[in-house]
Amino acid sequence: METKVTNRISPAAERAGQLARTRVRYGILALLFFGVVINYLDRANLSLALPVIGTDLHLDPITKGLVLSAFGWSYVLMQIPGGLVIDRLGPRLTFLISLFTWSVFTMLQALARSGAALIGFRVALGITEAPAFPMNSRVVGTWFPARERGFAIGVYTAGEFGGLAILTPILAYILTQWGWQYMFVICGAIGVLYSLLWYTLYRDPKQSRKVNQAEIDYIREGGGMVETVAVRRRFSWADIFELLSHRQLWGIYIGQFAVGVTLWFFLTWFPSYLVTARHLTILHAGFIASIPYLSAMLGVLFGGAFSDGLVRRGLSTAAARKTPVIIGLLGASTIALANYISDINVVIAVMSVAFFCQGMSNMSWTLVTEMAPRELLGLTGGVFNLSLIHI
Repeated sequence: METKVTNRISPAAERAGQLARTRVRYGILALLFFGVVINYLDRANLSLALPVIGTDLHLDPITKGLVLSAFGWSYVLMQIPGGLVIDRLGPRLTFLISLFTWSVFTMLQALARSGAALIGFRVALGITEAPAFPMNSRVVGTWFPARERGFAIGVYTAGEFGGLAILTPILAYILTQWGWQYMFVICGAIGVLYSLLWYTLYRDPKQSRKVNQAEIDYIREGGGMVETVAVRRRFSWADIFELLSHRQLWGIYIGQFAVGVTLWFFLTWFPSYLVTARHLTILHAGFIASIPYLSAMLGVLFGGAFSDGLVRRGLSTAAARKTPVIIGLLGASTIALANYISDINVVIAVMSVAFFCQGMSNMSWTLVTEMAPRELLGLTGGVFNLSLIHI
C-alpha cells in the first residue's frame, strides 16, 4: 500500500499566500492525452492497412467487414466488466494491465496468416482496450473541478484524432516501405513502453507526492472527487439497475449511441473508402485521411472550451454540457452529403465539417463525470460506452 503525502503545507499557510497552488492535474492530463493517442492508433491502424492485408491474406469483402467489426463486438460487450475493474483496482493498475495487454495483441496481429486469426486478435484487442475510456472519465472526475472538465475531456479526447492526424501519414509510409507487419509491431512496442511509464508516473490525488494541499482543496471545492480510491466492491446487479433507472443517464446513453455512428466509420472504413471507392494510393490516402482527423481534434478542443465558457457565463452545467453535444450531432449528419459528390476535394471538405462536429459531440463524457455516483464512476462510464452497441 502506498503511503500518503507527508510533505504538504498546511491549509492555513497556503491561504496566507506562502505557497502557490500546484498544477499537477495538467501533468495527469498529459498522461491521459498520450494514452488516448496510443489507444486510437492501435484500434485504427488496421483500417489503413486493410487494403494491403486483404490482398496478402486473400480476404473477401465479407471477411474484411468481420475483421473490422471484431474489435467493436468485444470492446462494447466488455465495457461493464471494464468499468467494474476500474472501480475495484483503480486507474493506475487498471490502465497498466489494459495498455500492456492490448499492446501485446497489437503486435501479435503481425503474425496473422488468415482472416480467422486476425479476427481473433482483434477480439482480444477489444477486450483489453475496454477499460480505457471509462478510466479516463474516472481520472478527470478525480483530478479536475467541474469548471475545468470540459477543457480536460476536450484535451484528452483530442488525442483520439490529433494522434491519427499526425501519425496516419507516418503509418502509411511504414506500411508502404516495410509492410503491415512492421506497422503492428512498432505500434505495439510503443504501447508496452508507455504502460510502464504510466504506472511509474500516475497517482490519485491522495497518493501523489507532487500535489500540494492548495490544489487538493481547489479540486475538492470545485466538485472533484479527490477522496475517490479503489474500493473492494462486489459485483451487484443492483448497481447496474441503478444506472439504468435514471432518465438523465438514459439521455447521455442515447447521445453516445448517436456519436458512434460517424465515429466508427472514420475509425474503420474511411481509409479503405479512399483507396477502393476514390482510387487513391495507400500513401495518398494516409495524408488525405489526416485532414478530417485534424478537423475532429479542433472540434473536440472547441467543444470543451465552448462548454466551459458557457459555465463561466452562468449557464447551468447541464445546459453548458449538452449544447455542444446537440450542435455536434446535428452537424455530423452532413456526412451524408458525401454520397452525392464526385469531387474528392469537396468530399474531404464535407467530411472535415462532419468530423469537426462529431468531435464537439464528444463532450458527452463530461456528463458522465458529473452525473455518475462517485463510487460507481468507472461502471457508469462502462454502461455509457456500452451505448456503442450498434457497431
